Amino acid sequence: MALFAAVGTICGYPMNIIRKRNVYFKVSSSMEDHNQSRVKCDSLRVLEWDKLCDSVASFARTSLGRQATKTQLWSLDQTFEESLRLLQETNAAILMHNHGSFNLDLTSIDLALVDSAIKHARRSLPLEPQEALALLSLLEFIEALQLNLKAAIKEDSDWYQKSMPLSELITQMVVNRSIIKFIQQVIDEDGSVKDSASSALKKARDQVRTLERKLHQLMDNLIRNETKDASLLVASNIDGRWCIRSGTDQQTSFKGLLLSSGSGLGSIIEPLAAVPLNDELQQARALVAKAEADVLLMVTEKIQTDIDDIEKILRSVIKLDIIYARATYSRSFGGAYPTIFLPNDIDGPLMAESYTSKENTSQTSNPKNEWIFYLPKAYHPLLLQQHRQKLHLARKDVRNATSEIRRRKLQGENISVVGEADAGLSSLEMQVRALEESPPVPTDFLIAQKTRVLVITGPNTGGKTICLKTVGLAAMMAKSGLYVLASESAKIPWFDSVFADIGDEQSLSQSLSTFSGHLKQISEIQSQSTSQSLVLLDEVGAGTNPLEGAALGMSLLESFAESGALLTIATTHHGELKTLKYSNDAFENASMEFDEENLKPTYKILWGVPGRSNAINIAERLGVPSIVVDNARELYGAASAEIDEVILDMETFKQKFQELIHESRHYLMLSRGLHKKLLLTRTKLKDLGADLRYKNVQELSKAAALARSDLHKKVRQLRTSTTKQSQLSKANKDTLASKYKRASRVDSEHQNNNTSSSSIQVIKQPQSEKISELPKVGDMVHVSSLGKRATVLRVDAGKEEIVVQAGNMKLKVKLVDLQT
Repeated sequence: MALFAAVGTICGYPMNIIRKRNVYFKVSSSMEDHNQSRVKCDSLRVLEWDKLCDSVASFARTSLGRQATKTQLWSLDQTFEESLRLLQETNAAILMHNHGSFNLDLTSIDLALVDSAIKHARRSLPLEPQEALALLSLLEFIEALQLNLKAAIKEDSDWYQKSMPLSELITQMVVNRSIIKFIQQVIDEDGSVKDSASSALKKARDQVRTLERKLHQLMDNLIRNETKDASLLVASNIDGRWCIRSGTDQQTSFKGLLLSSGSGLGSIIEPLAAVPLNDELQQARALVAKAEADVLLMVTEKIQTDIDDIEKILRSVIKLDIIYARATYSRSFGGAYPTIFLPNDIDGPLMAESYTSKENTSQTSNPKNEWIFYLPKAYHPLLLQQHRQKLHLARKDVRNATSEIRRRKLQGENISVVGEADAGLSSLEMQVRALEESPPVPTDFLIAQKTRVLVITGPNTGGKTICLKTVGLAAMMAKSGLYVLASESAKIPWFDSVFADIGDEQSLSQSLSTFSGHLKQISEIQSQSTSQSLVLLDEVGAGTNPLEGAALGMSLLESFAESGALLTIATTHHGELKTLKYSNDAFENASMEFDEENLKPTYKILWGVPGRSNAINIAERLGVPSIVVDNARELYGAASAEIDEVILDMETFKQKFQELIHESRHYLMLSRGLHKKLLLTRTKLKDLGADLRYKNVQELSKAAALARSDLHKKVRQLRTSTTKQSQLSKANKDTLASKYKRASRVDSEHQNNNTSSSSIQVIKQPQSEKISELPKVGDMVHVSSLGKRATVLRVDAGKEEIVVQAGNMKLKVKLVDLQT
């Protein structure tokens, strides 16, 4: 237990949180585990992770949620899979908030009372009315949340998967509707037990009301019958018994029990006539309390049947409040969803994708750049929060000052006083403008995959330490399920631990100097870091002889590069550490930019460029005598000056390179815009061609329909005329047949009469001869089926068919149907 308390003291965090979580870090009785916990806690402390935990927890809406949020964030014991799930939960909560139909705000629910209700139910004790009301609010909240989720899924079948794992958490909570109805029946909205909850309660309360009415009447009669100073007598309820309070120590005409008296302070008297009524009132009130307890015990028994489900709901809702806090914090500060990964699982290089800048919403890409740590436009969360708080307070002061000036003018105060107030308002407005024009400067962190150690150089107050803290906090935020305060497409490796050695504090408990304390801390960090750790070292090698410090710093960084952490970022003033890049590919240089014109840092990082000394140049610009400056340059050495010149050339080249990159990105955006316009134009042309083809097809279809209608009409007319002609031909044949029969009879009679005649004459109907040869195109033939002549258009000798035209009609007929 002493070791446990020691860890709590080292971490600097409330002991009740540690007990509730058991331990933040796995605490063992061994000194090694104790040292490991101490180093990790020291790292969190110097990175100010506890302040960030408090900031995030402030967005939770319940006391249990705030406590649990701090506990979860401070632990940092998540596995990679757990970190992925935490980020998915935060993202789902933000999606639900943007949807608009989901209310994840638990402000109206007192989870502490729900927890107390569960404990009372476990012990079979009657619930307090407020506890039952809190439980009712919780169950109604979950029921409404589940209904909203069902409605969203009905509207979009993919919504359940989109909002995972939060949708799973919501649907797994089991709500017993009968408990809700029962509590609504017996508990009023103000938290009191309803009269209708039980007949015994209603009867007892009616009796209390009757007795109180009798006592009021009795007290009024006694006071009215009092002849002396009746106005000084007042009926009062003292410990549940109705009495008469006298403003003085005067004697009263009615008899009673003196409950208290004091010199000049009056007295309290319980009239004898009121004693039996007060006794009955006390008994009636006891009956009311018992009846209420019986009703509340019924509520206890009702929820005992589902106590396990209710306890699960409570745990789930606390988790929901934690997720809500993470999501609200991430959304309030404009965070971005980070992509976390295990570097050991990457098959190929991690490509940095395009990101969106605030100045230009168009996407710009970084082709062929490979990063292991990609954090564009990253903000230090605590600095951003501090700036927002200052701006909020400054604007509030302006509003208050404006209201005060308006009030003074309405009251017609002195003009000079109002003028002073106006001057104060102008000063406040200037402060607001100054804060608006100087927000925190974001920094880009683009660290290549091959880099194991990054060395950042630059002047004091240039922002090096802030950069270290920004990287460390971003890594821990991503691991804890928080959005990082950076642009989109942020990619961060999952680190098992973040170790940091920052600051100038001496280890007073171990009587160590600043240098010794830092050296001991770095040594422990090196022994505990793994191939998945992030190490942040501020001013490595400082605090001792420059030559020894530089040598020690180089040796330490080379050790980290060979067998240390996944990524080490160190700041330094030692120029010798800049040269490590040129002998070891695992090293990379960066420097904090310095504006020599205005003699102030810009807080921007120049990548690939080591920082150069500015002290002599700054001294010259500040007006230090030239003889001192020249002597300093001579003492500094020509070689060092040449190195600074090389560095200056590299910075110039870097700036030109950045300008060219910016220009190329600009042209790339223009080309992308033109390409999009071309694609849009091509799509429009395709749509226009399709529309024209459709219109042509429609017109052709309409014309074909008209042609078919005309053709069908003419075919019907031809069929009608053919039928009429065949009928006429049949009539002619019948006439000829009758004539032939008559001629035959005449001839027979003539033959009988002239038997000596040698010749016999037979009268027959003349018939046309069939065509024996194929006609030629253009010949006129007689079509027997039509009964008219037609012109030959085409001859098919193989099928013995021809195509003829008779009037407006074209027909295909057999050769046998033709006559000459």
